[in-house]
Amino acid sequence: MPFAAVNGIQLYYESHGDGPALVFAHGAGGNHMSWWQQVPAFSSAYRCITFDHRAFGLSLDITGGGRAQFASDVLELLDRLGVERFIFVAQSMGGRTAAGLIRRAPQRLRGVVFAGSTAGSVDDEIRELQRRYTASLPPDRRTLTHRALWPHYVEKNPRMAFLYRQINQLNPKRPADFLALQPGYRGTFSPFLAESGVPILFLVGEHDAITPPHIVERAAALVPHALYRVIAEAGHSAYFERPEAFNAAVREFIGHVEAREATGGSTSQAAAS
Repeated sequence: MPFAAVNGIQLYYESHGDGPALVFAHGAGGNHMSWWQQVPAFSSAYRCITFDHRAFGLSLDITGGGRAQFASDVLELLDRLGVERFIFVAQSMGGRTAAGLIRRAPQRLRGVVFAGSTAGSVDDEIRELQRRYTASLPPDRRTLTHRALWPHYVEKNPRMAFLYRQINQLNPKRPADFLALQPGYRGTFSPFLAESGVPILFLVGEHDAITPPHIVERAAALVPHALYRVIAEAGHSAYFERPEAFNAAVREFIGHVEAREATGGSTSQAAAS
């Protein structure tokens, strides 16, 4: 099994295919196996790198660094793999990793897809929208586990829903507050996203019950150059529920990035578009 020694832990990763690097970061309900419908679709033209965040999958957080080390873990992993520049596809929690990368090393990012994530691009209006939305949910729908898949998808695809849950069950136990923000935190990443000039796509499922489209759309609006797209008939886990549509949206974004680069576009110029 391929492990890389990074930041005091053994980080599990896989690399498939050759070409420009395409890195996939899973959400809190997944691990490197989550991308089984993406890697075969892209590895014929790209080097697809998947990994387990520390405390997920096969990457044990023996140092207790927690989520604060997510971005630095990725940078050290990619240094060890000899990857200088890459496109980053981040699902939900993985958006925290992507935002950290934009803050730490924007020059290395060719582009970022934030799927089912606000990317920390929030303001008081978005915080209020999030509060109202959560308060509107029935008690049995307030846990993230119950909102990870669109109920209609679960009803129509019970075997796939079972597989989704089994992938999640492979993760080790973590403290309940592992992903919790500090009490009273009012920060926002929108200035970093905007000023970086890194091409960004906000991608959200039409029926996302964790980060609903109206909230993600507002988050995208805070980043002037960001693109925004909705995957129809999908919930929070659009990459899993509607992989063909998800892959097509990612492929279209990669084409956008490559076209900019081919015509002399740069990360700094991207912010002006």
